[in-house]
Amino acid sequence: MILTHIVACAQNRTIGSHGTLPAWNIPEDMKFFRDTTKGHVMIMGRKTFESFNGRALPQRYHIVITRYPSKYNFNAPESSPVVFVSSLQEAIQHADSLTKTWGEEVFIIGGGEIYKQSLELDLTDKIYLTQIHQSFEGDTFYPSINENIFELTDRRDVENPIPFSFLTYKRKDKELE
Repeated sequence: MILTHIVACAQNRTIGSHGTLPAWNIPEDMKFFRDTTKGHVMIMGRKTFESFNGRALPQRYHIVITRYPSKYNFNAPESSPVVFVSSLQEAIQHADSLTKTWGEEVFIIGGGEIYKQSLELDLTDKIYLTQIHQSFEGDTFYPSINENIFELTDRRDVENPIPFSFLTYKRKDKELE
């Protein structure tokens, strides 16, 4: 299993503002997220899942981390299952059992604490980072990437609608496909 962060973050590390994305509108990044995660397992925190306005994203398997998983009874379409678990470790264990059906790459899509925890526990293999070259107001932040552990392997710069870069980081100590 390859555990991958997929995230868009501002120059000041902002990734969220009051339960939604910050005030940027970058259609190319949204398309990248949609195309990259489709057909895969996504791990996320409860607040990230709630930001979908009560809908599961199509053609993805959702694993939602919450302190109270038994509290949730979400009726999702068969093509977009949703399960609730109580820890990141439980989420990863569940995701690992799904890789034959949903693919080897499993995506962590937020929020800030889930990203931070997976980096601190040394679980992350790859990072797709859309780096927006402006600062934005917000209350949720992406942690710094330790360049002793991760190396930048791909970069594509884009100027419109605002300047940003698609960056790919991979662990230095692990061979990935």
